[in-house]
Amino acid sequence: MATAHRPHGPGGRVVLVTGGTRGVGAGIARAFLRTGARVVVCAREAPGRPVAADGRVARFLPADLREQAAVDGLLGTVAETYGRLDVLVNNAGGTPYRPLGAADAASHAKVVALNLTAPLTVSLAAYGLLRAAPDGGSVLMVGSVSGGRPSPGTAAYGAAKAGLEHLARTMAVEWAPEVRVNTLVLGMVRTESAHLHYGDADGVAAVARTVPAGRLAEPDEIGDAAVFLASDRAAYITGAGLLVHGGGERPAFLAAARTHQEE
Repeated sequence: MATAHRPHGPGGRVVLVTGGTRGVGAGIARAFLRTGARVVVCAREAPGRPVAADGRVARFLPADLREQAAVDGLLGTVAETYGRLDVLVNNAGGTPYRPLGAADAASHAKVVALNLTAPLTVSLAAYGLLRAAPDGGSVLMVGSVSGGRPSPGTAAYGAAKAGLEHLARTMAVEWAPEVRVNTLVLGMVRTESAHLHYGDADGVAAVARTVPAGRLAEPDEIGDAAVFLASDRAAYITGAGLLVHGGGERPAFLAAARTHQEE
């Protein structure tokens, strides 16, 4: 008997993007909207304007993902409204610049809670819906290159992102074959808050020159990578980390050696 063709993209599926109202999250949400997916975005505060693409608009639901009751309410609303969840993108996260000695352990723990514990909480709450998805569920963690190298000034964030990748790999084994779990390992992205990390336009341009690709990523490019990992074209990819970093960072010792030679 012939096998029915399944579309390669996640069109028609239900997608939940945490922290999906701005920056990388909004880029991911827009990319899924372009496939025809029904997209839900959540954050603690409503966006100034709806997240939309190609005439389609993401539904916003308020939620503080550090609160179990809020997470349960969020997933309950998704279940009641759509009756299914095909893709969960754990994007919510972030950190201020904070050297280790500049804050107490409780302050650093809040960063870990947002970037590691919250994705675990949401994933567990979504598991029942994801494993029942008609074509199999997909969880995408939004990681960072900070999880694979020293992260001065954002140590708790880097540690949380390292833990997030490990969580994703283990989750992929435990939840197979019904649910695939992968991580997008991001480098630097040009978002609304880029100036907080890199300074003014000249600072952003200077930072961009350190990337082999010669520029920072755009949020919608991250979205394209997310759509691929959640699609049938990636059906055999699980427990993986996809580097989306423009080639990474040039080794500092090469620049130092070149400067020395020119002196």
